[in-house]
Amino acid sequence: MLRFVVRRLLLLVPILFGLSVLLFIWVRALPGGPAVALLGERATPEQIARIESLYGLDRPLYEQYFSFVRRAAQLDFGASIRTNQPVIDEIQRRFPATIELSVAAMIFAVGIGIPLGYFAARRYNTWLDNLSVSGSLLGITIPVFFLAFLLKYVFAVKLGILPTSGRQDVRLIVDHPTNFYVLDGLVTGNLNAAWDAVRHLILPAVALGTIPLAIIVRITRASVLDVVHEDYVRTAEAKGLVKGTITRRHVLRNAMLPVATIIGLQTGLLLSGAILTETVFAFPGVGSFVFGAISFRDYAVLQGFILFIAVIYVLVNLVVDISYGFIDPRVRVR
Repeated sequence: MLRFVVRRLLLLVPILFGLSVLLFIWVRALPGGPAVALLGERATPEQIARIESLYGLDRPLYEQYFSFVRRAAQLDFGASIRTNQPVIDEIQRRFPATIELSVAAMIFAVGIGIPLGYFAARRYNTWLDNLSVSGSLLGITIPVFFLAFLLKYVFAVKLGILPTSGRQDVRLIVDHPTNFYVLDGLVTGNLNAAWDAVRHLILPAVALGTIPLAIIVRITRASVLDVVHEDYVRTAEAKGLVKGTITRRHVLRNAMLPVATIIGLQTGLLLSGAILTETVFAFPGVGSFVFGAISFRDYAVLQGFILFIAVIYVLVNLVVDISYGFIDPRVRVR
């Protein structure tokens, strides 16, 4: 297991190198440039030249690339041309919000998706099965922004039981040592602040977790249907084992490999930022910030955030690969 983990971590080096090259080329292939986006279309050549000289954009491309790689190795991604703040500070400020939202969305998706997919498979071709299949298709096809507006209208505007936007009530005075608002409320002993942060997470988490929920339901259902017809399950039932034991040891454990893969992939996608959800709910996370960086051709922000997201995505998939050995003893990770 240790050799496998070390080998995967070493493979991260060429992956990040290739990504850095593609990323460097891509951001500079965007129409216009940071100076034009910052100064406007009426900027004079002298003003553009001054901005490019300030941020080192007038140097040869190979010098810009090697400078970027050297500084990135030291976790120095430069400064944003919009906020004039170091990119690493923006990462520390924005990523906790996206992580909180992603974790809440995956708790919602996994907590409902796996049980629903299991019971749909065990009651194959009944009303519950048909309802779960129809609901999962609806969850995949409905636009996220439409669902987000619908949730806001029903639960925030009409019923008034949940907040409409933000991460926390601005009237609360709370310390944020970690920028994880729920955790900060618990650590500082401010339970009202922690609960308020949870209330602000509910609607965006439901909107963001709908598609992963639908996918997990379908994958769990299909996987359980394959497993329940295996010989070892029928043998366990014939031996008179307790139904709960059969479910836990023989059905779910063997059906979880494809589900774990989907959970890992969906978690990585959510951590990369949900632009529509964060925009609708004014949630200050990665997605909305990166979207603004694309509009302003903010090279430093794009390079720093996308590289950081790539590292997280690879680490999430590493955790999924390691989990295979714990879910199914037949899988040996070497």
